[in-house]
Amino acid sequence: MMLDQQFRDLMAGVCAPVSVVTTADDDGPHGATVSSLASLSLRPALLSIALDRRSSLLSRILATGRFGVNVLSSAQDDVALTFASRGTDRFATTAWRMTGGLPRLDEVAGWAACELSQTVEGGDHLLLIGSVTNAASTHRPPLIYGHRTFGTHSNFAVRRRPPIIDQITACAS
Repeated sequence: MMLDQQFRDLMAGVCAPVSVVTTADDDGPHGATVSSLASLSLRPALLSIALDRRSSLLSRILATGRFGVNVLSSAQDDVALTFASRGTDRFATTAWRMTGGLPRLDEVAGWAACELSQTVEGGDHLLLIGSVTNAASTHRPPLIYGHRTFGTHSNFAVRRRPPIIDQITACAS
């Protein structure tokens, strides 16, 4: 359908935070990269994520009723790609630990533990609303995704200063 590609192109221009959503069950830790994280409410603290209905992570979260949100830091594009891939042990090459029964990745910009409070039908995705039970921020610059590439907000980017001679010349003018 022609609108499919137009919609994809439109949404590619919307910068989004990159997170790895995790859960754990008797089979071990599970996780996937998402770019649909959104703050929903402050009181009570609620957030939302959207997962493809075909996602194996979705069925595990529905079964456990819990999930973790690891907001990736700007240096973790490799982690985002690892957790977006299929057929690999995503946790084998990533530093992580269990926190409150949920997999928590190291070096992230932020972390939230959630109890699944509601689901909302959304076409080929299911919107999960999580009640935040624990949250932490490291103040590391966040990883964002826009125009089909990883980056970070310009305020966090390293700014190159002009050569000192340019500054002196500008002051003399």
